[in-house]
Amino acid sequence: MTGKPMRSTTTGGDDLVVGADDLVLGLDVGGTTIKAEISDAAGTVLAANAVATPRGEAAFDAMIELGDKLLATLPDAARTRVRRAAVLLPGVVDSARGIAVFSANVGWRDVEVGTRFTDRWGMPVLIEHDVAAAGWAEWRFGGGRDRDTVCVIIIGTGISGTLSVAGRFVRGAIGQAGEYGHIPVRRTHGIPCPCGNIGCVETVASAAAIARAYARRTGSECSSAADVFAMIATDPDAQAVVADAVDALADGLVGVVHAVCPEAIVLGGGLAGAGEILAERLHDALTDRLRVIPGPQVVIGEYGARAGLVGAARFARHGSLT
Repeated sequence: MTGKPMRSTTTGGDDLVVGADDLVLGLDVGGTTIKAEISDAAGTVLAANAVATPRGEAAFDAMIELGDKLLATLPDAARTRVRRAAVLLPGVVDSARGIAVFSANVGWRDVEVGTRFTDRWGMPVLIEHDVAAAGWAEWRFGGGRDRDTVCVIIIGTGISGTLSVAGRFVRGAIGQAGEYGHIPVRRTHGIPCPCGNIGCVETVASAAAIARAYARRTGSECSSAADVFAMIATDPDAQAVVADAVDALADGLVGVVHAVCPEAIVLGGGLAGAGEILAERLHDALTDRLRVIPGPQVVIGEYGARAGLVGAARFARHGSLT
């Protein structure tokens, strides 16, 4: 791949132009849920549904069935207006060749997408990495718009993101850039990460890690990171867990901040629901670590947990991440 730009692949060819009156189908595949929407050029959702994500290659059958169900809900006249689809896949994705390389959460390896979607739905289907499309959408149209150099962090079960530098979306040698969650920041006495390393950012700062840390610290079950953030005004344990998570995230990002001096860091994904308290604390933690460059603005993304679906729709309509 050295020296060759990465691009998204389109299964079944793509000679269609998506117009203002056309509709698009977008699927966002997660480790627990597959979400899908049909939307128009204004972003209005005409049909939506979600199903649990099966393990292994069976997940692709579930994607097809979900798309079938959504398309079947439309009247015939609207169905013919759906001109292109985009399917966003998790893990490692070779978008240039249309291969789902690996997903630990879903349990597939080296699955060739081929023309399975196009053959079923009768339209060109773009394949892309889920966080790449979500981060691109936040940069181009959401919390990072009108800025040239932006780091988007998607925080949910794990942590990943994107990087845009001088107005260009950075793809990296393997087609995606932004594995911020797997930067080791707690190598001594850290928690083992599923990636095989110790003390990665997402073992401390992901939404799942925050909930687990509170449960370990207090002995009380905690269903979500949102519950922990809701208690920080009065609960010292919640305060300590959040402070540790923010410190880990800042430790992981400080090298990226020094390398490209972003104008803004945009926080997306489910944990973005924590709101300004998360943005403010991360800004303060980064500023405390910086000496020779100013701290970037830290803002909450506009799309939150829907960034993937918004990215799928925008990507299907635009045809590329540019």
